[in-house]
Amino acid sequence: MKYQPKLEKDPMCPVEYGLDIFGGKWKARIICVLSAKKFMRYNEIKKELNNITDAVLAAMLKELVENDVVSRIQYNEIPPRVEYSLTDTGNSVIPILESICKWSRENSKEDLEKKLPTCRTCPHL
Repeated sequence: MKYQPKLEKDPMCPVEYGLDIFGGKWKARIICVLSAKKFMRYNEIKKELNNITDAVLAAMLKELVENDVVSRIQYNEIPPRVEYSLTDTGNSVIPILESICKWSRENSKEDLEKKLPTCRTCPHL
């Protein structure tokens, strides 16, 4: 079954456009996971995210590739091998995610250090 977003995307300002490209629950987490290693295979990404469905992961990776945030390299081997990595555009998102993480920790009414420890896949966040 193919993942279908619930609403049409219609950004009304640059912030919305950026959040459409790299925001949301899964895209930001995929970027964080990929930032920890130079290349990752699909199953490695899925294992790190552990509660994402195949349909959603495939759809999010496809969107990230289409928006030049993630690179997808398919090798002509048997069995087939595909590797994903961040592009320069994808790497440029990391400081933004770091800022959001810092802001969240400084402005949360809850103690996020206890509730949400720093991601183990994002040592720089």
